[in-house]
Amino acid sequence: MNRRELLMTMANGFGMAALSRVLAASSSASNPLEPKTPHFTAKAKHVIFLFLNGGPSQVDTFDPKPALEKYHGKPLPGANQVISGGGIKLPVSSLMKSPFSFKKYGQSGLDASELFAKTAECIDDICVIRSMYTDIPNHPPGLCMMNTGHNVAGRPSLGSWLTYGLGTENQNLPGFVVLCPGIPIMGPQLWSSSFLPATYQGTWVQNNESDPEKLIPFLRGGFTGQPEQRRQLDLLGKLNRLQLSKEGPSASLEATIQSMETAYRMQAEAMDAFDISKEAEKTRTAYGSSDFANGCLMARRLVERGVRMVQVYFGAGQPWDDHSDILHHKSLAQQSDQPIAALLRDLKDRGMLQETLVMIGGEFGRSPSVQATVGGLQNGRDHNSYAFTMLLAGGGVKGGMAYGATDDFGLRVAEKPVHPHDLHATILHLCGFDHTKLTYRYSGRDFRLTDVEGRVVKDILA
Repeated sequence: MNRRELLMTMANGFGMAALSRVLAASSSASNPLEPKTPHFTAKAKHVIFLFLNGGPSQVDTFDPKPALEKYHGKPLPGANQVISGGGIKLPVSSLMKSPFSFKKYGQSGLDASELFAKTAECIDDICVIRSMYTDIPNHPPGLCMMNTGHNVAGRPSLGSWLTYGLGTENQNLPGFVVLCPGIPIMGPQLWSSSFLPATYQGTWVQNNESDPEKLIPFLRGGFTGQPEQRRQLDLLGKLNRLQLSKEGPSASLEATIQSMETAYRMQAEAMDAFDISKEAEKTRTAYGSSDFANGCLMARRLVERGVRMVQVYFGAGQPWDDHSDILHHKSLAQQSDQPIAALLRDLKDRGMLQETLVMIGGEFGRSPSVQATVGGLQNGRDHNSYAFTMLLAGGGVKGGMAYGATDDFGLRVAEKPVHPHDLHATILHLCGFDHTKLTYRYSGRDFRLTDVEGRVVKDILA
């Protein structure tokens, strides 16, 4: 072999080597949602996150504080006057007792308020984390932290990390579904895949409709049947693969291909999965008829069909943000208590609770005092990032227990603090992952859901 032949052979080899990398990348990206093996045996195969956006009050729901009865109408002991930004002196807000009664439930004897009496009937299956805290008492950073593990938008969401690590069991449905009757504060950034491949982003469904044709508009082709759609999709697939072979791997193009394939397959199963009219009347009655109730029932139907994570927002905006009147919590609880209890019972009756982790809570809590304003005192509570409550059930969590504690007034965590990083580390552990090893390399460093923090809360593991 002369020099010219050697160079020609090597050049061809380089080309084939490059092509093999492209084809390998294309092959690995052909089904990024296929089920994957976690680091160790998982206790939870699915996650349902019932998000009570706006910040429910812990001292009016699952963290009773008898001291508020004693100090009702008085300032917090040891507090001094504060000066507002406008230079106007205001008295320290008076403490306010809960207007709702508490009592003990279940064999565990845990306390809960009348607001969540039906949910409390399932208390022996629930772990009440009373020592949650977060960093910033504002909705956008609080929502981002609880959903993405960071105070600023731009990081992948919990659901995206789970589908990235585990894939999903049903290729005819998205791996991560978000149900909300509108857009919550921050919107799609809360279920974004960010720098993870776009196929792991949450699929938002506006669940203020019960007709699946309206829930997922434009899913069915209006002019062609499935055979014609399949041929069109195959042609587009060939063109896309040709582009990939010429230009190299493209995350956006690969995500587009996967999204189109998922949308095509969804036609066969999505309409059935979202059609709650197929449930028995007894079941629908048990859940109730609100948007949140429909979302809880859809969540059960979706995880039953193999969807990895479903997040159900209570409503658009921040409905639990009761600054002016905490009594408004009563009407909110009337819409949420029954569906939450029905979901927990339904999962348990079907033998699904053991492998489905259900999370219930918001982005932070509320103050034990009346919110003070220049015009006087109102009957509401302000934001509180120093202490709030989160409920966990199923999926390898101990039921009938309270973990951690706040001070006598429910203002700050006093025992066993749990940050959202710790909560996320625990969720990933239950799903079979060492949170320090579920990483994705981006912009020169390895990122993870828990950033550089987080510890597994082992005491709540069954």
